[in-house]
Amino acid sequence: MPESYLPNLKGRVALVTGASSGLGRRAAQVLVQAGAQVVGVARREAALADLNGVAPISWDLSDRGQLPALAEAVATPFGSPDILVHAAGVNTREPADQVTPAGWDLTLDLNLAVPFFLSQHLVPAMQQNGWGRIVNFASLQSHRAFPAGLSYGASKGGIAQLTRAMAEAWSQHGICVNALGPGFFKTELTAAVFDDPERAARNAAQTCIGRNGELADIDGPLLFFCSNACSYVTGQTLMVDGGFTAK
Repeated sequence: MPESYLPNLKGRVALVTGASSGLGRRAAQVLVQAGAQVVGVARREAALADLNGVAPISWDLSDRGQLPALAEAVATPFGSPDILVHAAGVNTREPADQVTPAGWDLTLDLNLAVPFFLSQHLVPAMQQNGWGRIVNFASLQSHRAFPAGLSYGASKGGIAQLTRAMAEAWSQHGICVNALGPGFFKTELTAAVFDDPERAARNAAQTCIGRNGELADIDGPLLFFCSNACSYVTGQTLMVDGGFTAK
């Protein structure tokens, strides 16, 4: 394999949203290990502080009007990012007949609108350089309907189509846009699932592999999408779910 296709991110600048916990935190750590200069964005400043090698920016992503200012802030430590990883998200878990306008708006804004509009502000620099990588976070609910998941499922179904549309718009400029669709990983967002051992065991049994995800399982797919290795792969959603959606 040519050396240029190895997942070496030295000289690249990466932005990871939702970097304070879960898969976002893991993504930030892995990108640092791969040689990238990483900016991590999340609301909780204290949780960002102990991310070694990551430039922390405490920010409320739900305020869409502040995204232009955020785009300027994330370019300050190392320059405008070459790599965007949109890992921030929320799941209100409201049953369909109890979905509130506030819960709907928060979910669709943070999970769907922010990845697009923040990318829109940062893409011009990638276009100028002729190289960029955008990684969205899809979900099992991009393809399956889960109880109390109407708003979340709508946002993650939207992410799959948004990924295709962003690729259509920007890949001609060397910007590959793809999405990762994690299965059940033990994070703060899925704490309610793993707090119920029987439910967690049922989810593991639903996979082809026979277990739930571990944080290390996301590393390879993430590095693939962030590196030269995916230079002819764009607009795709890769399910990292142990075969959950294959059954």
